Amino acid sequence: MASQDWFDKDFYKVLGVSKDVSEADLKKTYRKLARKYHPDSTQGDPAAEAKFKEISEAYAILSDKDQREEYDQIRAMGAGGARFQAPGAGGAGGFEDVFSRFGQSRGGSYQQADFDDLFSMFGQASGGGFGSGRFGQSSGGFRGYGGPHKGADVTARTTLDFQTAVKGETITLAGEDGKPFKVKIPAGVADGQKIRLRGRGRPSPDGGESGDIVVQVTVRPHPVFTRDGLNLRVTVPVTFTEAALGATIEVPTLGGDSVKLRVAPGTPSGRVLRVKGRGVSTSKGTGDLLAEVQVAVPSHLDDKAREALERFQELEPKENPRADLLSKARE
Repeated sequence: MASQDWFDKDFYKVLGVSKDVSEADLKKTYRKLARKYHPDSTQGDPAAEAKFKEISEAYAILSDKDQREEYDQIRAMGAGGARFQAPGAGGAGGFEDVFSRFGQSRGGSYQQADFDDLFSMFGQASGGGFGSGRFGQSSGGFRGYGGPHKGADVTARTTLDFQTAVKGETITLAGEDGKPFKVKIPAGVADGQKIRLRGRGRPSPDGGESGDIVVQVTVRPHPVFTRDGLNLRVTVPVTFTEAALGATIEVPTLGGDSVKLRVAPGTPSGRVLRVKGRGVSTSKGTGDLLAEVQVAVPSHLDDKAREALERFQELEPKENPRADLLSKARE
């Protein structure tokens, strides 16, 4: 970097931090900005790429204790009007302003020690030229700016049966190179969820940490059960007489024995009966089994059954179950 840039660029402002920012807060801020503007995240957006280089450049200087001290000193000079300018470009206010900060010997000539002090600020001896000291160093990373960057992520896909997704299991997948690798499927993984294997992706191009393997999960539907968060749902048919008179029925559980549930007399379709602790069990908790009652209407009746229903129809309460619905619809 040219020395003039250190006068002109406010690296603290670029990162949005104060001049007394701690190393930890500086790193935290940089990582947040780097994730936001990294080329892998912005898909080739030129403006984002330029911003990424700018914040990486700023962090490379401010994260280095010595360079940050030198930068602060030079910026302090710049606040007093000092600039590196070509001879004649601005008269007083050029190199003379900077050198005057280090003192002047008798007769107007500068002492060797003064020059050593100045050039040591730039990270080199007085006999060297600009560009070979800290200004010319690259800290690696994206096109020479910023620190080492994480390698690219690798994506993989797997399709699980419903019970494996609920219970969890360790499975084996094939990598991009054809080699197998194991993946621990956590209990309760959902359809569309992604599992990240840290450090198992592509290596970093500049000595940073490796990328990740990101496994996208697809879960096959179950013929009986569905997921509702940590709960499992199942629809349970009951006969008209079971719903009207009450009954004890058997309800299946996922991968286990059936359980018995009591259907109270007068149970309507849609009522949900709960079986505690028979849902999805994860580190975050355990759900329940929710059994939704559905009254099954017989599609075929013999003569005796039909006659019995007709007698019941004569005796049942003369109530219109749709009266409330029709009334609300007219409001």
